[in-house]
Amino acid sequence: MNYTRLLRFILPLTITSIVMELGSQVLNGGMARVPQATTTLAAFGVGWGLLLFLSAPLVQSRELGLMLVNDRASLTTVRRFVIGVGCILMAGLASLTLTPLGDSLIEDLHGIDDTLGAVVRTALFWLIPYPLIRGLCYFNTGLLLRVRRTALVSYATLSNLTVSILMVFVLVTLPWVHEQPIRLPIVVTYGGLLVEFAIILWGVAHYVVPQLPSHDPTGAPPPSNVAIVRFFWPLALIILTQELSRPVINLFVARGPDATNSLAILAVLYTLGRIPYGWLNDVRNLSLAFRDEAGSRPYIRRFAVGCGLVSLAMMILLFWTPLRDIILLDWIGVPAELALLAVAPLHLFAGFSIAVTVRAYYQGIGIMERRTRSLAPSAPARLAAIVATLIILPWFGVDGATQGVAALLAGFAVEALVVWWGVRGRDWLRQRATVAPVTKSGDARPLL
Repeated sequence: MNYTRLLRFILPLTITSIVMELGSQVLNGGMARVPQATTTLAAFGVGWGLLLFLSAPLVQSRELGLMLVNDRASLTTVRRFVIGVGCILMAGLASLTLTPLGDSLIEDLHGIDDTLGAVVRTALFWLIPYPLIRGLCYFNTGLLLRVRRTALVSYATLSNLTVSILMVFVLVTLPWVHEQPIRLPIVVTYGGLLVEFAIILWGVAHYVVPQLPSHDPTGAPPPSNVAIVRFFWPLALIILTQELSRPVINLFVARGPDATNSLAILAVLYTLGRIPYGWLNDVRNLSLAFRDEAGSRPYIRRFAVGCGLVSLAMMILLFWTPLRDIILLDWIGVPAELALLAVAPLHLFAGFSIAVTVRAYYQGIGIMERRTRSLAPSAPARLAAIVATLIILPWFGVDGATQGVAALLAGFAVEALVVWWGVRGRDWLRQRATVAPVTKSGDARPLL
């Protein structure tokens, strides 16, 4: 094991993640340049947050492809499970647009007007198939990571980005889009995703399926649905709670002062702030991909620390220097009054580098050891920290986008601490407690 191998594995994923986050700002820039820009940004921000929440469980289908597929029989079983979950999530999304539940959740709960709520429901209606397509995309990505074809995953994602950028430049000038600006992000989202999905399916057909035996050579049967659920539910709970964070934050911000402007800038910050730290989530895949390599753990741990420091340096460069204003005003095209609301929140994003590094490393260890239940408490702990912060900060005069990002940071920090505790902290404390140091008189003394 050496750092070069780790770098070769994660570098394509890192470049892809950063470029994708940069590309997301092109979409934000497109929405900022169509009629009713603030309404479009705010509506898509609310709708996208709800969509990510409902489709969140299938993000973890990548781990299903990485860990549970050993032969073609298990491939069929696990893929059928992913499709079933995707259909259930599609039904949940449809209920928000086709039943009165959507009225209660979108307008009443968020406290937004009927005009903005109608745009949100339009976006959600056309995005109903998204959870299933994205879930299958993640599942097949896990299969490619299993055979360490990270370069192909990067090509697929970068193709998504390229198509999306081209579509933004074409669509932003069309009268068809100007009539209903929310069409822009919907069409761009589907165009890029379908191209990415097609490339990943091609890669699985050429590099994964031919290597899979018909049945497990050890004679083990395919995992049952019960076994899949036992492995899957803690991971699904974690990501579901993570994605719930954004709608909860939007809910509190929507009820605060200057709600529409705050929601609009948050829609930009959620993606812009991820540029320096989003790629750190792939650190957890190192422990999974190299789990059969003897002596890899110390190398992965030190490599993870280095990744965290690189991310922190990126935060400082992008958000603590005049480059921040160039990105917001010149590149994305955010109105000046919205850019002022982004300064303090962007400063707070530096703390995400540390929290995400710790979380990703120990999540990888927990998944590799199939101790996913130890990770489950991090989900409610994160949500509790976010809600508590959202309630407390207005007492000190902090509201709007700053309130939202500060709450998200608090949630990340608590989540990272609970993940460490579940995977290693509890065992570490138990081991320390069993080793009672002896005084000169021979008496045992407890450790603090």
